[in-house]
Amino acid sequence: MTRNRAASRNRSHDSTHRRLTRDGHTIAYTVHGDPDGVPIVVLHGGPGSGSQPGVLRLFDLARLRVVMVDQRGTGASTPRGRLRHNDTQRLIRDLEAIRNELGVARWGVVGGSWGAALALAYAGTHPASVNAVVLRGLFLTSKREVRRLFVTSRARAPRAWRALMHAAECERASSLSSACVRLPAMRHMQANAVALAWRAYESAILMQASSRSSVSRKKRMPGRDDATTSKYRIQAHYLMHDCWLGERRLIALAKRAVAAGVAIRAVHGLRDPVCPPDNLRRLMYAVPAVHAHFVDAGHLASDPRLARALTATIREAFLSR
Repeated sequence: MTRNRAASRNRSHDSTHRRLTRDGHTIAYTVHGDPDGVPIVVLHGGPGSGSQPGVLRLFDLARLRVVMVDQRGTGASTPRGRLRHNDTQRLIRDLEAIRNELGVARWGVVGGSWGAALALAYAGTHPASVNAVVLRGLFLTSKREVRRLFVTSRARAPRAWRALMHAAECERASSLSSACVRLPAMRHMQANAVALAWRAYESAILMQASSRSSVSRKKRMPGRDDATTSKYRIQAHYLMHDCWLGERRLIALAKRAVAAGVAIRAVHGLRDPVCPPDNLRRLMYAVPAVHAHFVDAGHLASDPRLARALTATIREAFLSR
């Protein structure tokens, strides 16, 4: 290890911040790595999931300054699960406020799943604030993808799917997606039941497509789970509104980012059961400047093959200059 690299490791530190917005939300974010390193902001999926500390293993913290943001109503941000004043444009404004608060002129953006969509939306809205974007498992925020998850993918996890149908009191498969996105309007007991069944269905699908070590299989006790209900309230809220984006607008924002000089790289699992590989192909067709890497893997960044490809792509995007 060189002297400069050793000194960089010695400077590495973590810090926690909270930012109170004018509309009553408190946005929590943490900063990791070298204070003088290349700045990167990490956008979690969901919507509603909150940051996952395990993602930090993808980054060289001796050379990078990594900012992890809990989006509105998620993780350590409060009020948890709040839908009022919670939409994509406000998330984008939060990112700009945090960038300014940290004194960062331009930073890189790394996002997975919904976070990949938010990364493109942010870069297209504020291209002067972004030097490069890395995407994992791109979600295009289309109704087609939502229907695929709730209807087409049922053969991957039929038992969990039937449990979700029962919890949502849904009689027709074609109506399941619309039933689930009404979760915020449900009575608390039903909302909790739907949220738990939704989580179990997603987990079953992800496990079926990923390597055994990449999906958490923690045992959960049945009954009330306010954290899970809050997560899926936000997810349903965003899906109900096509995340205030939709595929056509999202691709237009990606084009705007590239035209302004923002480099876009992407990694996508060929066995991704949540965000199909065709999502990235559609983006590549519309925006040929996107550098893409397909991997024999599933959806989650914890999938070892996807993690290796993502680590290499992050290094190429931010440390090869």
